[in-house]
Amino acid sequence: MIPRAICPTKTLFAKLTLFILWLYAAAQTATAAEPRAGFTHQASNRDAFSLAAPALDAAELRVFNFGNRLFNTNWIVAPASAIGFDGLGPLFNRVSCSACHLRDGRGRAPRVGELELLSMIVRISIPGVDEHGGPKPVPGYGTQISDRAIPGVQPEARVQIQWQERAGTYADGSAFSLRKPLITFDKLAYGSLPKNILSSARVAPAVFGMGLFEGISDATIEALSDPNDVNKDGISGRVNRVYSNSLDAYAIGRFGWKANVATLSDQNLGAALGDIGITSTFEPKQNCQPQQAACLRAINGGEPELSAVFADKLNQYVQTLGVPQQRPKTPQSKLGEALFRKFQCSACHIETLSTGTQSSRAYLRNQRMHAYTDLLLHDMGSGLSDNRPDFQATGSEWRTAPLWGLGLVPVVNDHSEYLHDGRARGLAEAILWHGGEANRSKEQFRTASKAQRDALLAFLQGI
Repeated sequence: MIPRAICPTKTLFAKLTLFILWLYAAAQTATAAEPRAGFTHQASNRDAFSLAAPALDAAELRVFNFGNRLFNTNWIVAPASAIGFDGLGPLFNRVSCSACHLRDGRGRAPRVGELELLSMIVRISIPGVDEHGGPKPVPGYGTQISDRAIPGVQPEARVQIQWQERAGTYADGSAFSLRKPLITFDKLAYGSLPKNILSSARVAPAVFGMGLFEGISDATIEALSDPNDVNKDGISGRVNRVYSNSLDAYAIGRFGWKANVATLSDQNLGAALGDIGITSTFEPKQNCQPQQAACLRAINGGEPELSAVFADKLNQYVQTLGVPQQRPKTPQSKLGEALFRKFQCSACHIETLSTGTQSSRAYLRNQRMHAYTDLLLHDMGSGLSDNRPDFQATGSEWRTAPLWGLGLVPVVNDHSEYLHDGRARGLAEAILWHGGEANRSKEQFRTASKAQRDALLAFLQGI
């Protein structure tokens, strides 16, 4: 018989128990000492744009999940039994946020044979400005064409997109073709459109990581601007100052293709009204023009239709969408990264920015991001111009588009269309459309060898 004092089973059990207790204590100590996690996650599948930021605690994650439901819920015509989710329209473009931002990702232009805009809208205006300095509405139609309506109300118009191709060649003689959208309207329900109408097609942008942009201080954005090109590098990024409904004041624009929206609340609630026809505290009036009698008479889903509680949860959802991490670099993509800097793409697409400490949300403070943007306006030349000013943005100025997640767009959204109107059928075409301040960078790409071009594209696909 083995004496109990030296029984191997008992000894092993005691040692194992002590080891487990040590691991638990060490984990508790590490957890207490570590800062909150960031916004980056490791997913690279179809849900890569839809996951919560790892920084969220349990209570914040519950809000995120409820906001996710709001983002994906189809609104219905009032009155209905689905209290809190009725009030669609009377005029609208889509029935939910996710209908345009599928899986929180990018929209696309209509394909051949598609008679409707599925994840694209068309902004309209006439020369001049409104009472806040923004685009001047088109009489009878406002500033966005609503191509759908509830029963008893006529949609404003049908939008048709045709494409004009333009051939070009790389320096090595290989050919490429760029396409440009031509926008036409028919089935006009509220009168003819003025001859001087300004129109601009816009696909829905991806919405992940937007909370981080809101957390960047004004001082950081202003420090990046160089409107008079003082450093003589040919780059003159400008801040767009816009009117904010939620702040009831002018502020720096951060969101939208022309940096024409100041806060996430403005972005989300403006889209709720303009795209779905849902009123809210800061957008309390139905999206009806004075000439649209049936629209004005339509039954609503409450005043407002989106409650303040729901609006806050929707805002927090978009604010806390996580960011997919960059894919592992290869020798080819490392070469592409060096070329990205050599071609001065990084002069506007700045790799790293940080949030400040001013946010009321703890998870937004002191976060570093690799979005590859400066959030500033840049003149992109006549080729990309929509000739439609938006606050201080001219027709040829666009906000530097964030580049993170570019390579996952085909995975998440089943297409490879880029730029504000989806005209670019791949990243090479997106680069080749660059002009104005970016013309020198574009030309360096166009005149590079095929191996160098492929390397730069590989780097962009891995961001």
